Amino acid sequence: MAKVSIITAQEAASMVSDNMMVTASGFVASDMPEALTKALEARFLETGSPKNLTLFYAAAQGNRDGSGADHFAHEGMTKRVIGGHWNMVPNLGKLVLENKIEGYNLPQGTLSQLYRDIAGHRIGTITHVGLNTFADPRIEGGKLNSISTDDLVEVVNILGEEKLLYKAFPIDIGFIRGTYADENGNITMEHEVASLEATSIAQAVKNSGGKVIVQVEKVVENGCLDPKLVKVPGIYVDAVVVCEDPRDHEQCVGCEYDGSMTGDFRVPLSSLQYPKLSAKKVIGRRAAMELKENSVVNLGIGIPEYISMVANEEGIGDYMTLTVEAGPIGGVPQGGPKFGGSVNAEAILDQPYQFDFYDGGGVDYAFLGLAQADQDGNINVSKFGPRIAGCGGFVNITQNAKRVFFCGTFTAGGLAVEFEDGSLKIVKEGREKKFIDHVEQITFSGAYANKTGQPVLYITERAVFELRRDGVYLTEVAPGIDIQTQIIDLMGFVPKMDGQPKLMDARIFKDELMGLGK
Repeated sequence: MAKVSIITAQEAASMVSDNMMVTASGFVASDMPEALTKALEARFLETGSPKNLTLFYAAAQGNRDGSGADHFAHEGMTKRVIGGHWNMVPNLGKLVLENKIEGYNLPQGTLSQLYRDIAGHRIGTITHVGLNTFADPRIEGGKLNSISTDDLVEVVNILGEEKLLYKAFPIDIGFIRGTYADENGNITMEHEVASLEATSIAQAVKNSGGKVIVQVEKVVENGCLDPKLVKVPGIYVDAVVVCEDPRDHEQCVGCEYDGSMTGDFRVPLSSLQYPKLSAKKVIGRRAAMELKENSVVNLGIGIPEYISMVANEEGIGDYMTLTVEAGPIGGVPQGGPKFGGSVNAEAILDQPYQFDFYDGGGVDYAFLGLAQADQDGNINVSKFGPRIAGCGGFVNITQNAKRVFFCGTFTAGGLAVEFEDGSLKIVKEGREKKFIDHVEQITFSGAYANKTGQPVLYITERAVFELRRDGVYLTEVAPGIDIQTQIIDLMGFVPKMDGQPKLMDARIFKDELMGLGK
C-alpha cells in the first residue's frame, strides 16, 4: 500500500477551491480540526480565496470564541451553511440574520445519519424525525432567512406513512480530527472524547469523489496501531496534517486532557463536586424523582445536567445509564466545553449509531431544556428573535424518548430565589416569560407527542405542568408560591387544572440530602 501524503495545514487549505462543499468533524468544543479550518480562514483573509463555499456539519462546532465553524464566518468565503446547531457560532449566525449567507438548521442526528446515505449514494435520509417541527417543509423546512429558498427537506409517503426526506448531496472536502495516523493513513482516535461521525464523513466524501484530510497529533510507523481502534481506514484518507500548535489540538477547547473521558483511567465519583441549593438544583431534584432503576437516560445541556449531579449526590446514580448523543454510554456526562464527553463511560459509539437507537425509542427518559413553551405544549429552544440557537439533537431525542421532561426556570433573566423551611420564595422575578401564547419556533411539537401518546412533563422551580390531549395542565406547585400571582399572571395563557394542584415535595427545597435512594 502506498504511504499517505503528509502535508501542512496551509497545503491542506490550498486543496479547497471556490464553490466547493466542505464538511468537518466536531462536537461543541471537542474533536475539531482547528489547524485545518484556521488555515483555510487565513488563506481566504490573505488571498480572497476560496469563495462561495457551502459548509455542512452535524453538531455544534465551536466555543463562541471564533473557533470551529466560525472560521467560515466571512462574507464572500461562505455562501451557505447547513448545520445541526448554531449557538456556538455567533458570527455565522450574524451573517444569516443579516441575509448575507444562506442558513439551514436541521436535526443533528439526522444530519449525522445523512453522511451514511451520501456515502451509499442513496437519495437521502428518510425518517419521521422532524415531522410537525420547524424542519418540516410545511412549516419552515429548516430555512433560517429569506434568501434560503432551496427545499432541502421534502414530505414523502412510504407504504402509507408520512415521512421526511432529507436530500443527499455530494461533498468535496472533508476535514477530520484524529489522534494518530500510521504511514498508510489509518486513523485512530484514542484521545478524543468521541469518534462522532468520522468514519461516515470519510466514506461520504470519498464516495463523492472528494478529498479527505485528517489532522492528527502524530504519525506512527505502520503496524503500531491496533486495527480494532482504527476509525478511518487509510484507503479513505488523501492527506494527513500533523498539528504543530498544541492549542489547535486540545481535547476540549481551553481544557487540559482528561483521560477519564477516553477510557485511559476511571476516577472515583466522590471526587465530583455537587452544586449548592439553587433554583436549578431544585429543578434537577424534582426531575430526579422521576428516575426509575435500570432506565436509559439522555440529558441535555444546561439545567438537565443537574439531574446527573443530584442522582450521584443522592446515591441513585446507578438507577440509570446516562447517554450523550455524541456517543458515550454510561458514566457522568460533562458540561460546558466538555459537553459531548462523559467521565467513566462504559462505551463510546459513533454518533449516527447513537441516534439510530434514539430515533427508535431506545431512550426511556429524556431530560431537555425549556426555553419557551406554549399552550399547545410546543417547545422552542432553537430561535429567539435575533438569535439563532439551533436544535442540535433536541428534535431526535424529544420526539422519540418514551417519556420526555422539559426542565427550566419558570422565568428567565435575573430570577433570584431563597428557601425557607421547605418552601420557595421568589426574591426577584425574571424579566422574560417562558410560558407564552405561541412559541417563536416549534422545536418540539405537542401535537405530535399527543398523536404518538408520548408522556410529557414541564418542570420548573415553582411548578410542574403536564401535556394532555386537551392542553397543558398545572399539576404541582411549590410550597410558598401563589398560583395566581406567581404562576398564572406570569404566563401567556391560562393552564388547565384538574382540581387543586398538589404541593411539590418539601424535601426538594431543603439544603440537605433528600434520601431518594431510600
